[in-house]
Amino acid sequence: MQRTIPYLAAGLTGLALVFSASAHAADNYPTQPIRIVVPTTAGGAADIMTRKIAKKLSESMNVAVVIENKPGAGNTIGSNYVAHSPPDGYTLLMTYTDHVFNPYMYASLPYDTRKGFEPVTFVGEVPMVLVVNPKVKVTTIHELTELAKAEPGKLNYASAGNGTSLHLAAVLFTSMADIDVMHIPYKGTSPGLVDLLGGRVQFMFPTLVSIDSSLKDGTVRALAVTSAKRVPGNPDLPTISETPGLEGYEASIWYAVLAPAGTPKDIIAKLNSEFHKALGSPDLKSELEGQGFSVAPGTPEELAEKIDLELDRWGKVIRENNISLN
Repeated sequence: MQRTIPYLAAGLTGLALVFSASAHAADNYPTQPIRIVVPTTAGGAADIMTRKIAKKLSESMNVAVVIENKPGAGNTIGSNYVAHSPPDGYTLLMTYTDHVFNPYMYASLPYDTRKGFEPVTFVGEVPMVLVVNPKVKVTTIHELTELAKAEPGKLNYASAGNGTSLHLAAVLFTSMADIDVMHIPYKGTSPGLVDLLGGRVQFMFPTLVSIDSSLKDGTVRALAVTSAKRVPGNPDLPTISETPGLEGYEASIWYAVLAPAGTPKDIIAKLNSEFHKALGSPDLKSELEGQGFSVAPGTPEELAEKIDLELDRWGKVIRENNISLN
């Protein structure tokens, strides 16, 4: 017993020093450049948006905030890189909706979607819009579903590829509407839009931003947005969920920031505050909203709840429709 007490005292002293050092490190954070990994190619929507946010963060935090693109394997390469990075607040992930699809799309992942990350903040979301070729004689969602039921298997829809947000928005719609239509996957949104304009496919779910010019010149017809609420920039465009029988439909592309699991809570709190400040700056917020982006940063706890709900919701859709990328 006489030997144990000194050892116990030494252990407690060491523990106190560890906690003290951790708190001190968080107080001084950041002291070096911060990397935000974007799991897509440079020049895409996620990349462009993240670079705009990074510029604001760099100005506010007085360190360089750099973007590192790590695309591939359904965005899992970038996610895996961050999941296995040091949990020190210097490597972050700008993820989006595919993050909650991938656990069900692949037989296995090299990281745990729920436990491999610390939520930092929700960033916001971009709605998609159900558009048809003008030669399709429908002007409402109800008319489209009635046409599909009258001609089962004859209507085609385009997506940006199997397992993408545009694909799953359509899968959710067709399953809720109980219609039989053909899926034509493309390698990206643009080739699908070309065939939509050419009449080789009848409808599609692009983002509002990507289809804006075609809507204005009338080369496509918009029927409804996929978001839960109408979009301020297009208030006359109804939501899909306003159609009887499709209540509760909602499918937007959302973005969020994650850190490696084990990142200290005070560093997470600091990052959350800085992202709120950046996203709340009038010029950046106005620019993003002008592109159809709904800016909505929140708490880490709210993001954790969002991810859990989205994992459960989309997991059910993917399993019931036997969608896989294996």
